[in-house]
Amino acid sequence: MKDIMDEPIQLLGISNAIVDVLTHVEDGFLEQIGAEPGSMTLIDSDRAREIYDIMGPATEVSGGSVANTIAGFATLGGRAAYIGKVRDDQFGEVFNHDLRALRVDVRLAPAIDGAPTARSYVMISSNGQRTMQTYLGACTELGVADITAATVGSPRVMLIEGYVWDIPEGPALAEQAMRIAADTGTTVALSLSDALCVQRHRQSFEDAIKDGASIVVADEDEINALVECDDFDSTLEAIRDYDNLFVVTRSEKGSVIVHGDKKVEQPATPVAEIVDTTGAGDAYAAGFLYGWADDRSLAECARLGTYCATHVIQHVGARIEPELLERYEERRDADAG
Repeated sequence: MKDIMDEPIQLLGISNAIVDVLTHVEDGFLEQIGAEPGSMTLIDSDRAREIYDIMGPATEVSGGSVANTIAGFATLGGRAAYIGKVRDDQFGEVFNHDLRALRVDVRLAPAIDGAPTARSYVMISSNGQRTMQTYLGACTELGVADITAATVGSPRVMLIEGYVWDIPEGPALAEQAMRIAADTGTTVALSLSDALCVQRHRQSFEDAIKDGASIVVADEDEINALVECDDFDSTLEAIRDYDNLFVVTRSEKGSVIVHGDKKVEQPATPVAEIVDTTGAGDAYAAGFLYGWADDRSLAECARLGTYCATHVIQHVGARIEPELLERYEERRDADAG
């Protein structure tokens, strides 16, 4: 039998490589460290060590939005690769081991000098809300020199994280990646990351979408920010003029897939209890892109994305469970029968 690692890569991710350190906390802990509930705060290395020393038991997994999507895609059975910068340290080992355990082809060796590996302390309150304290560290040292024909290869689709534009060589390395993709016939997907990121780089994102990225993955706030509309109906009208495929999640309102005049609306699936919203959008992207790479219909891609996101929010962390695809297909076939 042919080994999956010998087959062509379907999805390559380029992003900020961050280890998620997940822990359940009481509200008093957030007050103790001066963190606003639900916020994301950037911290320095000293503060990162201080918080880590007083945290309770935690789960450490490779994280960052696109890395979560890559992990989910691989768990579904897709052939995935990843480019991101980590240091040769404890957290760098956690990050790379975690992805490789899922049979992801990690393309860069850990750096032997520079800043420590990035990590995000994801503190989960009793209501499922997440509060993050993030040290960016080594991930900001990803550079143009890391993006080559050898490291990129010729995947079917390349997913670039919007947060990459925040790092010093980010815009240049993204441009380099899109040039390589154009030469190899690789489809480029752009994840918009968050609405503030869109506001910081709106024109650059607009240029990338018109000249390089065929697929745009975003939530409602991000896509509104991109086209500078205040309401979603106006946004839907605006993106009809684009040639791109837009994959837009809307939390409890489900998701909408738009490609020119074609629109697919997928309702959300109600759940009894939301445990942790960490990575719901990342899981949706994993399911959607798995379906897309497998040549499934847009409606089927949206259903699979929704199924993945629905299950992720019912447990701690951003990971898709093994055999989720099999359960999805069994349920789909039963409903069809």
